Amino acid sequence: MAILNVIDRDGRPHELEAVEGWWVMEILRDYKVGIEGVCGGSCDCATCHVVVAPEWTGRLPEPRAEEIDALDTLPLIEPTSRLSCQIIWSDDLDGLTLTLAEAA
Repeated sequence: MAILNVIDRDGRPHELEAVEGWWVMEILRDYKVGIEGVCGGSCDCATCHVVVAPEWTGRLPEPRAEEIDALDTLPLIEPTSRLSCQIIWSDDLDGLTLTLAEAA
């Protein structure tokens, strides 16, 4: 099984087993590492904001306009900020590292 590496808001690392075809938000929410995902993945709330490790950004699909608009509502974003509800897990992402962004 593929592994998703997550650093939670307290700086603790987690290795999560990830399932092909799931949204990264679903994986984070199911493991209860601190993602709310209030809108359930409809790209409306930005409560699933994560910061992707820079070495992984080129391996992810580009964000769509809706995701960029949702990120723009946040008070602080990073160059590698993404919404985890917009990243579909595939085994090609084995080892992906991300940090949970501070809650807005």
